[in-house]
Amino acid sequence: MLLFQLVVILAAAKLCGHLAVRIGQPGVLGELIAGILIGPAVLNIVTPSELITVLSEIGVILLMFFAGLETDLKELNRYKYPSIMVAAFGVIFPMVAGFMIGEFAGMNTVHSLFLGLVFAATSVSISVQTFKELGEFSSKESVTVLGAAILDDIIAIVGLSILIGFMSSGDTNLWPLFGKFAVFIAFSVLAWRGLPWLMKILARLRVYEPRICAAILACFTFAFVAEELGLSAIIGSFMAGLILAKTDLQVELQQKIEPLAQALIIPVFFASIGLSMQLDGLKEHIWLVVILCVMAVFTKIIGSGIGALLTGFKPKSALIVGTAMMSRGEVALILAALGLQQALFPEVYYAPILIAIIFSTVLTPVLLKYFIHWNRKA
Repeated sequence: MLLFQLVVILAAAKLCGHLAVRIGQPGVLGELIAGILIGPAVLNIVTPSELITVLSEIGVILLMFFAGLETDLKELNRYKYPSIMVAAFGVIFPMVAGFMIGEFAGMNTVHSLFLGLVFAATSVSISVQTFKELGEFSSKESVTVLGAAILDDIIAIVGLSILIGFMSSGDTNLWPLFGKFAVFIAFSVLAWRGLPWLMKILARLRVYEPRICAAILACFTFAFVAEELGLSAIIGSFMAGLILAKTDLQVELQQKIEPLAQALIIPVFFASIGLSMQLDGLKEHIWLVVILCVMAVFTKIIGSGIGALLTGFKPKSALIVGTAMMSRGEVALILAALGLQQALFPEVYYAPILIAIIFSTVLTPVLLKYFIHWNRKA
């Protein structure tokens, strides 16, 4: 049964991806919609399972690993100030709006804060794929969004840790959390120095593709360490990609591993987001769904767009940055699931939150492609 579900996911993702490209949209949009169509929300052919969850997690880890491989560190450093401003304004606007909506809906203060926190997160994976498909991955907008999204995720994770600590014991001590960040930074610095040297040593092993195997091991090791320290696994895999980008392995990995990942694993991740769509109890809270969808779209476009404008981006470029920051994707889905487990918001609001997250995720590649083409014509 699990193999059948995998066959259905891959077939639907590729078919819908092809149709999306045929009508002038990014292929990733079709893969997202495929998940919605075959999932519980529509046809109910495939339901989320442990296998799909594992494959989707591997998919996003590899996606961000390759994003790190293709990122120019000098460019990332060059746009660090815009990234900070885009992240800051991209967090403040949805946090404030989410809190106000929660208060208006009758939630208590903690629930309202968590609602804002969920929509403050950014999933850069959708935008990364769209930038790649449109040949804009090395643009200043893309580099800025990459840096800003990583900062957004860190802020969201810190905020979640504070809320969980407060709800469970009333403790808001942040020193253990800062300690974990320090450990990850120290681990990354050591790897920055030692990993390229280790790759040369491993290349001497008399096994099939030793360097490729070592690179993939490095990717998953970084993802594991980041996750164990309370960070997102994608931050770890992105860091591994950045480190290996300065080695002669970059092109080899892109030629031998990325096509397979893009063909088999990464589509499962995008489809799995659509599989999360739930329509239970929707009629009773349709007003909240509409408000959350509007908020999810405009708070990021306006907030992150203002951050880009303040750092010298032209209006059209700032609009691209704001739109690319709009997708909540897997990061917000994980936060929502954790929040439900920890009783950080009422269960009746789970479906509206999921729909708003998926709505912003599906809309991102559509608007992003439109604004990129609009900017090219200028």
